[in-house]
Amino acid sequence: MTVPAAEPEGPQARSPHPAPDASEETYDLVVIGAGPAGLTAAVTAAELGLTVALVDSAARPGGQYDRHPAPTLSAGRPPAPHHDRAPFADLRRRLAASRTTTCLTEHHVWSVIRESDGTWTAHAVTGADGTDGRPARTRGRALLLATGAHERHLPFPGWTLPGVVAAGGAQAMLSAGLVLPGRRVVVAGSGPLLLAVAASLAAAGARIPAVVEAAGYLRYARTPRTLAANPRKAAEALTYGAALLRHRVPLHPRSAVTRVHGTERVEAVTVTRLDRDWRPLPGTGRRIACDALAVGHGLVPQIELATAVGCATRTLADGTRGLALGAHQETSVPGLWAAGEAGGVGGAELARTEGEMAARAIAARLLGRRADPERTALLRRRRDRLRAFADAMAAAHAPGPGWTGWLTDDTDVCRCEEVTAGRVREAVTGLGARDPRTVKLLTRAGMGWCQGRMCGTAVACLTSRGAPAPPPPDRRLLAVPVPLSALAAGEPRGTGLPAVREGLESPAAPLPPADPRPAGPPGRPEAPPARHPHRRSTP
Repeated sequence: MTVPAAEPEGPQARSPHPAPDASEETYDLVVIGAGPAGLTAAVTAAELGLTVALVDSAARPGGQYDRHPAPTLSAGRPPAPHHDRAPFADLRRRLAASRTTTCLTEHHVWSVIRESDGTWTAHAVTGADGTDGRPARTRGRALLLATGAHERHLPFPGWTLPGVVAAGGAQAMLSAGLVLPGRRVVVAGSGPLLLAVAASLAAAGARIPAVVEAAGYLRYARTPRTLAANPRKAAEALTYGAALLRHRVPLHPRSAVTRVHGTERVEAVTVTRLDRDWRPLPGTGRRIACDALAVGHGLVPQIELATAVGCATRTLADGTRGLALGAHQETSVPGLWAAGEAGGVGGAELARTEGEMAARAIAARLLGRRADPERTALLRRRRDRLRAFADAMAAAHAPGPGWTGWLTDDTDVCRCEEVTAGRVREAVTGLGARDPRTVKLLTRAGMGWCQGRMCGTAVACLTSRGAPAPPPPDRRLLAVPVPLSALAAGEPRGTGLPAVREGLESPAAPLPPADPRPAGPPGRPEAPPARHPHRRSTP
């Protein structure tokens, strides 16, 4: 089915809210995620002769990387936050020309199930934010996950004040909403995204008093061959650096925002120098006036759908966890492929390369013919080169173990359940918790709406007490919040409660047990109850 292009910027999807049983069609390939990897995989597979369903939670394809202003906004496009407009324009053109691709937008996939006949079913709820509650399922002979990544957040005193936004969120506000988070915006955290965000905000008219990078950039010098093999990455960095110089934006390496000041909203931040382990150096704090803070400490692969069905993972250079993938992007579960950030954050060019590789491998498998060996070899060389740079980038910006030194005991770590750093520390030092799951049971940290996506890293680091922290758990039965009405609306073939039951019985590795040791010495009081014991937790 062709998705016509209603606007010059890209194709519009067909009705995003089909009835649960509107179609029993089984596609050759279901692609979840319409960012760089998913778009490339979908159009490549369609051009190779497969029928494809492209499923995404947004209203239009493009993912987080190529956001569009809402159709109701009449303003012109804001300054481009990246330099890959041409590849995206080509992908949108190819998608609009496809007669075998169905685009299912505003579909929030909460589970994928492998059926007894070997096909895959993706279960979703529909609507702009998933609150329509109407269940939908999409079946395919093969499944490709291009689910992208979400931002990693490290808390600090004052981070819950209005005016503190995620770095990627600030970019999304500009690209999709054509608004700025403030007039004077400090950009802080770690990772190459900071430079892109600062350059975009400055070009759109915001004043940037400082870009604050916790890691610095000298670590890139440890991999000179990788840098030499990727000159385009250096050119991008120089472009962003030139933009910052043009707007007179100062850069503060090896520094961090360690406190936000304000009453009703952000009024200023304290920037403190860090040692090589990210410990704040006493006496180096400097106060900078601002009315907004855009902060982020890198990206975390979004792999819940894959781990729920037992896909193997690997620990990445920055301490996060990505999917372990084979030579042709297939996961450890047969018939399930992944591309893009799910295997490790590496940028749009790597995502497009992996998306094409996966699509060609899937087409060869389903059609019973050999993939083009020359094209496959070229893609593999490009992927390996870009993946090497991604690993070097992750290592350069990996958070140091000393960052928890800027957390005061009254700093909220878990925003959903309002659990402070002091309560987490008490669970560890006073109640004997030795792992994040025990801390969760004692304090409710990670039991709220986000299910630990925001606070998981912080809780793991506080629990480790300075030792290398293991990645937070990434296996969740439901990848997104699902209303009970959507589960109850299912029928025995797999939509709804039977699918949940099947997920519970899947052979994936079980969650780690809680620490079997006693919670603390005899006679020690139990952990204090959560401040909001009535708050409902999602599964």
